[in-house]
Amino acid sequence: MEPADIIETDILILGSGGAGLFAALHAHQAAPDLRITVAVKGLLGKCGCTRMVQGGYNVALAQGDSPERHFMDTIEGGKWLPDQDLAWTLVNKAIERVHELENELGCFFDRNSDGSLHQKAFAGQTFDRTVHKGDLTGIEIINRLAEQVWARQINRLEEHRAIELIPSGDGRRIAAVLMIDLRSGLYRLVRAKAVLLATGGGPTMYKYHTPSGDKSCDGLAMALRAGLPLRDMEMVQFHPTGLLAGSDTRMTGTVLEEGLRGAGGHLLNGRGERFMHNYDERGERATRDIVSRGIFSEMRAGRTTPNGGVYLQMHHLGPDQVRRQFKGMVERCADCGFDLAGGRVEVVPTAHYMMGGIIFRPDCSTPWEGLFAAGEDTGGVHGANRLGGNGVANSTVFGGIAGDTMAAWAQGRSLPDWSHAHVREAIRRAERPFTLPPGDFNALRERLAECMWERVGIERDAAGLRQAVGELDALYAQLQEVGLDTRERAFNLSWQDWLNLDNQIQVSRVIAQAALARDDSRGAHFRSDFPLVRDLERSWFSVAQQGPDGLIIERRPVRFTRVQPGRSLLAADEALPASAQA
Repeated sequence: MEPADIIETDILILGSGGAGLFAALHAHQAAPDLRITVAVKGLLGKCGCTRMVQGGYNVALAQGDSPERHFMDTIEGGKWLPDQDLAWTLVNKAIERVHELENELGCFFDRNSDGSLHQKAFAGQTFDRTVHKGDLTGIEIINRLAEQVWARQINRLEEHRAIELIPSGDGRRIAAVLMIDLRSGLYRLVRAKAVLLATGGGPTMYKYHTPSGDKSCDGLAMALRAGLPLRDMEMVQFHPTGLLAGSDTRMTGTVLEEGLRGAGGHLLNGRGERFMHNYDERGERATRDIVSRGIFSEMRAGRTTPNGGVYLQMHHLGPDQVRRQFKGMVERCADCGFDLAGGRVEVVPTAHYMMGGIIFRPDCSTPWEGLFAAGEDTGGVHGANRLGGNGVANSTVFGGIAGDTMAAWAQGRSLPDWSHAHVREAIRRAERPFTLPPGDFNALRERLAECMWERVGIERDAAGLRQAVGELDALYAQLQEVGLDTRERAFNLSWQDWLNLDNQIQVSRVIAQAALARDDSRGAHFRSDFPLVRDLERSWFSVAQQGPDGLIIERRPVRFTRVQPGRSLLAADEALPASAQA
């Protein structure tokens, strides 16, 4: 089988979140004559994780704050694993980007009475620096970005799923991306001079997760199959407070944002007791990994709510104040029968973000010529733990950089030839479920979710991880023998679910093996058999790469290019604001 048609463009952007749309706008501004195409699995402006951002955007704007302070919070929160050059780019470019969002793109963020941007407290930070639009910040950003993309008549391939990165004939660079048009089920090959991988991560292989079900680690799986190196894949962040509304609703796992705890919300176990100060002196305002482990410990001890989680309580702050400050979440909880403002809401840690991803440089280039990456598809910015509010900053900062870099790269270059053999093999892989007898692969998905939650989740140990590796290998083998009950292709959601599960299991195997290789605890990766953080000065990050005989995991030393562990860019006597000391 061959692609139904071939499309040619100068720049192809996979994904329409903050990274993808910023890249499109920057590329267009830098080189208006280039053909720019945004391909997205859903509808532009209506899907992706950036749109789901509630909390806000970290940026050092306020008096007394500084990029250096933001940098140190990011490095220390990441347990000294971040690439310091990437983190430095993040905290400095975020200032430029937030002004761009306001003054050029028209975002309306909340302001103080003096007209300055309001910045709220987020856990793990020494300064209130999170710019926001109530608790609907992501919708504000994506709506404005999408408007600008539409106004510039940038080409769009909506409801197109990328399934394989296609190399040039000599294998030295990327030449095209093979896609499925979901509306027809036909294959389409898109040739490009430069390709941006910005599909987002989305740890939806876990029992409780925040991203929508269409997020299935497509970009990471394609990069893995292409032989690209992935770093920090063991680092999966659990947001401490996902709504726990029962097993019969997809609302379970939806984030109740960090600003609730930053504003003074309390976590209570099933007995009605506050417990976080038993685990960290910062209580509910500790970093996400610590709060998630605290909740998980209460769950393991049986001190749980009726649905098996803990309670989030806000009413002591004043129900009217909570309704004003967190309007979106109050309404979302009410839709599920919970009173966030005046009562208690059940919550559970929920898989939220992947700190690991493709190795990339500060200009967003990757080891593969012509392929660029930005956003949650990338690794190295956050290290072992992402601070709340650094995610959307990461996407927009590096998305803009990617657009500038790709525009410069594409000018004056010709389209490379493409490997017909790789296209045929990719189509053969995607066609596999049509050649097999139908079966219940939904049961395989449930087993995957249980395996990842129980053995590759918030707490890990060698025995559980080894068991998980075996289970994941078996699940993958079983999936390859399960087919579909129809040959219809147009909007065949079962086919897409099969492809989703295929990618999820592939990436899950990398997570489990990288977690087994890291025999200490860092941030989001906690080994109960190796509970200590060891040897910060000799920190290393994991690199996973698909080899001819299977997955290869290696260790590479962290380069402390700006500050060494135990030191700081801040003066010793630099005062902290009172809010940061709370």
